[in-house]
Amino acid sequence: MKTKISIVFSIATLLLLTGCNPTKQDIGTLVGAGSGAFIGSQIGGGTGQLAAVAIGALLGGYIGGSIGQDMDELDQYKTQQALETGPTGSTVAWNNPDTDIDYSVTPTRTYETASGPCRDYTTEAVIEGRAEIVHGTACRGDDGSWHVTN
Repeated sequence: MKTKISIVFSIATLLLLTGCNPTKQDIGTLVGAGSGAFIGSQIGGGTGQLAAVAIGALLGGYIGGSIGQDMDELDQYKTQQALETGPTGSTVAWNNPDTDIDYSVTPTRTYETASGPCRDYTTEAVIEGRAEIVHGTACRGDDGSWHVTN
């Protein structure tokens, strides 16, 4: 079951990232849905686990899409900066004065792959008083920028 979920989300990620121009909301939705599905897959077994995966994917997609939709160039720059220079476990936080949204990015794990460094991270956005959290993974591309991989 977990392998099927991984394959579906890997294909969706490839289609999204290689398709026309994905929006911030598209990327946020995909990352959130993948994270939610993974968390749901860790709960229970059988049909209960399948329901948890579906609910996790839907809820994660909604939250991730909300965060992605509201991020502008400043927020993307700050996120890149946090992934590039922030020590694992250290939170980089800021407020976007144009949107009045508070963001924080915390790299949670750093590791090397054959293609270069990758980092797991948590992004929290406080939008209209509600905290929304998305977990993701990004790897540094050939151009030096960090790209979401899940």
